[in-house]
Amino acid sequence: MPRPATMLRDDATLRVSDSGDGLAVVFQHGLGGGEAQVAQSFPAAAGRRITLECRGHGASELGSSRPFSFGMFTDDVLAATDQAGLDRFVAGGISMGAAIALRLACRHPNRVAGLLLVRPAWTFNKSPVNLQPIAEVAGLILSHGPDKAREIFAQSQTAARLQREAPDNLASLFGYFDRPDAGPFGQVLADIAADGPEISTSDAAALGIPVLVIGNALDAVHPLSAAQTLADAIPGATFLEIAAKALDSARHFAELQTEITTFLHAHFNIRSLVAS
Repeated sequence: MPRPATMLRDDATLRVSDSGDGLAVVFQHGLGGGEAQVAQSFPAAAGRRITLECRGHGASELGSSRPFSFGMFTDDVLAATDQAGLDRFVAGGISMGAAIALRLACRHPNRVAGLLLVRPAWTFNKSPVNLQPIAEVAGLILSHGPDKAREIFAQSQTAARLQREAPDNLASLFGYFDRPDAGPFGQVLADIAADGPEISTSDAAALGIPVLVIGNALDAVHPLSAAQTLADAIPGATFLEIAAKALDSARHFAELQTEITTFLHAHFNIRSLVAS
């Protein structure tokens, strides 16, 4: 069973989930996600999994510090690992969580023993073009409020394009309008879509740890090319393409959990953090 806890950062109370035993894996959600998204993606028997719900996500408060950034979120995650008593751990995540994990590994190499980068949306640049649909949604929410913003976005060229090319992404974008905190959360979307992990290709090339990069097709926000770019930049990284979430969600998550489990067993003693 999860062991939820809280942590105070500035004036924001953040929720931390800590479940399982053995190999310590810090695994982070995507933009707008939370503990439920991670639980669906990460294999329950793969070790001790710690997830911090970032500011404004899940049960975590927004707080008053601005702007929201990868630096802020990564520092919060690192503080959660300190609170959990982790000296060294595997870091990973989905989309935004993958970028947080990469930043952790590059900025704190003594703490991170391995990386799990799932459906990355960011590589080495701020405000990547694939994040523009999220930036567009955020701008509409901040300018018009969620209800009117939804009406405008539904008639937009972006929505029409995604309906043709990536309906799963479109459904996720509409979910941002439906959040009970859609108004204030618009600022989180705007700030993070415009930001990046501030990691260079030379930072990635200096990594000397086991790395798994997983991507899928039919995903405009998390293009397969982003996963390939990261895998190419990191020495010895394993790159895998799994079933597209847009075509077969059940198969996607089953393959994702299998590949994570296989990778962790291949590179780590599942009961500890001693590399094999």
